Amino acid sequence: MVLDFSAAMGSNELQEKDATGALGHDLSNGSSSNLEAARRLAKRLYRLDRFKRSDVAKHLGKNNDFSKLVAEEYLKFFDFTGMTLDYSLRSFFKAFSLIGETQERERVLIHFSSRYYQCNPDTISSQDGVHCLTCAMMLLNTDLHGHNIGKKMTCQEFIANLQGMNDGKDFPKGLLKALYNSIKNEKLEWAVDEEEKKKSHSDGTDEKDNVSQTKAVSRIGNSNNPFLDIPHDPNAIVYKTGFLARKIHADMDGKKTPRGKRGWKTFYAVLKGTVLYLQKDEYKPEKALSEEDLKNAVSVHHALASKATDYEKKPNVLKLKTADWRVLLFQAQSQEEMQTWINKINCVAAVFSAPPFPAAIGSQKKFSRPLLPATTTKLSQDEQLKSHETKLKQISTELAEHRSYPPDKKLKGKEVEDYKLKDHYLEFEKNRYETYVSLLKEGVKDLLSGGENDAPGLKKSHSSPSLNQESPVSAKVKRNVSERKDYRPETPSIKQKVT
Repeated sequence: MVLDFSAAMGSNELQEKDATGALGHDLSNGSSSNLEAARRLAKRLYRLDRFKRSDVAKHLGKNNDFSKLVAEEYLKFFDFTGMTLDYSLRSFFKAFSLIGETQERERVLIHFSSRYYQCNPDTISSQDGVHCLTCAMMLLNTDLHGHNIGKKMTCQEFIANLQGMNDGKDFPKGLLKALYNSIKNEKLEWAVDEEEKKKSHSDGTDEKDNVSQTKAVSRIGNSNNPFLDIPHDPNAIVYKTGFLARKIHADMDGKKTPRGKRGWKTFYAVLKGTVLYLQKDEYKPEKALSEEDLKNAVSVHHALASKATDYEKKPNVLKLKTADWRVLLFQAQSQEEMQTWINKINCVAAVFSAPPFPAAIGSQKKFSRPLLPATTTKLSQDEQLKSHETKLKQISTELAEHRSYPPDKKLKGKEVEDYKLKDHYLEFEKNRYETYVSLLKEGVKDLLSGGENDAPGLKKSHSSPSLNQESPVSAKVKRNVSERKDYRPETPSIKQKVT
């Protein structure tokens, strides 16, 4: 049965390739023959005629004119008239599995937003508004139901995060409260193929967890939220390559890494797009990435790299703090190499990190870090600079206000810990945005395209030059006491400056 089904799937793919090739440049004209072919494929996808649920998103999310036609025709099978946005999204997810690369899944949600707005033009002011709320629900879903997120977002925080996002105006509070309660009371999930259900039962795993943990080599991360996964783009520009030794210093949310997982390991590092790939072998663009490579990869969106001044056991060590508050130490082969890595990583983060939803941190009774999307910004470089400057001003004001009201000495440990954690966060964000603003003002194009002898210009994927493969010296050492300040339970003192 498996072989027969694979053959059927192969013929489906060939049919679509043939159809796409025959359409040629006429696709954009939407001729009747194109439309008929799109309708036939959309009908088969909707009825799951020799297709699996996990195949649907692959056909709807491709970035070509024929796939857009297919998606439009597919969405016509859904009538969302008079339905709430959350109920419509749940109904949509019952038909297929939202899996694939981040960009593909985001395109599927854009098609959904367009269809919902067509069915309900008077409910939300614009299609962009619908898509904004759809993305917000996906983020909220991960925040409330994800396994690795710390403190959960409140309804007030959800509303504050969406201020001014409705074409410059606010969404109705009643609408946002209803959406929040819907996601809080029932997790967003999409359909799963029968084969996957049987596999989850035979493995003894929870069926719901299996939905969110479906793995594909074409993407990085196992979130049930397409906007928090690392976007893996095989055609992305390579900004730097070289050998680095890595030590995992803190896991997600700054939690202390278990002792047995803190050792130094040497990798061939490739900064490609917004992802730092850590591979066992030297980089070869024609070689496909293994699951181990993707597992070790680190997204540098909203990250900050700096010299690890508090780590003295090895020379030329830089510290990378990621958007989800993981902390990794990297040892380069020289002081110059270390500084080049720091500059390249921070430049990529400054240029490509998408703006986060504005979070009303100052009004929150309990501190909660805002979620930072892994998607690439759509702003121009000038707009990106203005966005970073605005965020820097906001963070600086909040930090000053925060420190002007220190906790009462009589308060219990939890309140004091929460105060210190928020102080640590604001100080880090201030340093991060100061770095971003400084780099954008200096002109990041020069920093990204030059600054190292083996990379005179922006590099497309290609075989790396012959490098000295002698890795940095690795030795087992006791952990510095000063390392503890990046672990979440042991946040720094209020007066101590955190880097």
